Amino acid sequence: MNSGQLLLVSILLSSFIPGIIIFCLPEEKHRLRTLLNFCGSIVKISLVLVMNAGIYYGHVFEIRLPLIPGVELLLSGDPLSALFTTLSSVLWLLTTVYAVGYLENSPNRSHFFGYFSLCVTVTIGIALAGNLVTFLLFYEMLTLATYPLVIHRGTDKSLRAGRNYLMYAFSGGAVFLVAVVWLQAIVGPMDFSASGFSPMYLTSHGSVLTFIFILLIIGVGVKAALVPLHGWLPQAMVAPAPVSALLHAVAVVKAGAFGIVRIVLDVYGAHNLLLMGVLPLLSAVAAFTIIYGSVLALQQDDLKRRLAYSTISQVSYIALGMSMVDQQLAVIGGLVHLVHQGLMKITLFFCAGNLAETLGIHRISEMRGVARRMPLTMAAFSIAALGMIGIPPTVGFVSKWYLGLGGLAGGNWWLLVVLVVSSLLNAWYFLPILIYAWFDKQQGAWPEELYVGRFETRLMLLVPPLVTAFIVMAAGLVANAQISPLAWVRFIVRGYTL
Repeated sequence: MNSGQLLLVSILLSSFIPGIIIFCLPEEKHRLRTLLNFCGSIVKISLVLVMNAGIYYGHVFEIRLPLIPGVELLLSGDPLSALFTTLSSVLWLLTTVYAVGYLENSPNRSHFFGYFSLCVTVTIGIALAGNLVTFLLFYEMLTLATYPLVIHRGTDKSLRAGRNYLMYAFSGGAVFLVAVVWLQAIVGPMDFSASGFSPMYLTSHGSVLTFIFILLIIGVGVKAALVPLHGWLPQAMVAPAPVSALLHAVAVVKAGAFGIVRIVLDVYGAHNLLLMGVLPLLSAVAAFTIIYGSVLALQQDDLKRRLAYSTISQVSYIALGMSMVDQQLAVIGGLVHLVHQGLMKITLFFCAGNLAETLGIHRISEMRGVARRMPLTMAAFSIAALGMIGIPPTVGFVSKWYLGLGGLAGGNWWLLVVLVVSSLLNAWYFLPILIYAWFDKQQGAWPEELYVGRFETRLMLLVPPLVTAFIVMAAGLVANAQISPLAWVRFIVRGYTL
């Protein structure tokens, strides 16, 4: 095993090994469990940064293990996988800090953090998958690793949400499995490549390959919450706030969106998809999901459910960008939103968790005047919400700007209409929250206020959303700098012929 292969394995093991040890720890070993969580997170980020530097300078990271004849487990590091591993690693560290504070006095913490670490391990496995079979294996394992987190509270409501989640996830997984096997039978081993499979297969299997593409999108579309495959997501909001943050910003939803990116760019390839003429269908589904999710978000008084429907809408910007694969600017907008949406949404869920844990606030109608009681939390929430609307200079503006430019460059004026309508709907369901919080007066006592010391909430709950809100603003301000997510996405796109 060479140094590059050892690095890939170490990136996976940096969360897997702490997770296994944590499962075995008694509940009272709070300090050791926290130490393992933090050490694993920091080691993973360090290893990912080493890998990213190597990828930037052209080093090849790859490890192959034969599973059965004709099928290999392939892990590889390329610029696209680096984007997802970096996002997952950084947000895992912040979510770990938040979760330690959030679950301070809760039971079953070893159980929670054990699955928490496994969840991140398989998410990184999805990011590092070098072919469709490896992606499938980790994709299915993600369902098993996240289910215990969804039902962590053990209530009837959470158990129902868990069953619903499993039904959706395994149904999508079954469709995905059929599509992967069928595709491999036609085109052979499907290592991810910038050009996809050979166009000669379109001559003999054009209709079948179109149908398989639809099956693959359905398979990953369940986790990406494309309408009408989104039904599990709002119900899963019964999970604790750190889990919601993980599901929406790092793991499940983002894994589905990342799957769409891989299928479009590295399995089929831009040239083949344009010849097949199937991308307008993906555009239509993504555009409908963007508007539909926002309309449903408007109708929610429960804060986490409003954020969940907002996720359904916002994640489809990624699919929308991929559906215009012949327009480089649109692809950049979709890819960079993979990172930007994660930063904004995790901030919003951290803040929602702070309101619930500190004041017992779960509903928007209970938030009047809350910014006077929790100004830092609501400042972070406001920055992320303005980012979701697309207000400059936040990262949300950068994503929408590139998507809009891509639409105009390709003569797709309808995309501009979708962006404008979506942004207006975003403003319609986020601005009233900010007005309630900052300009209305408190009405009566908070539902369930806890004494939390000298700060507005526990420090470990306060720091993560402040950090992510700062990144939401800073990454937008320095979007053109060489260290920004946008710069890395441009680096990714240079590797494709678009």
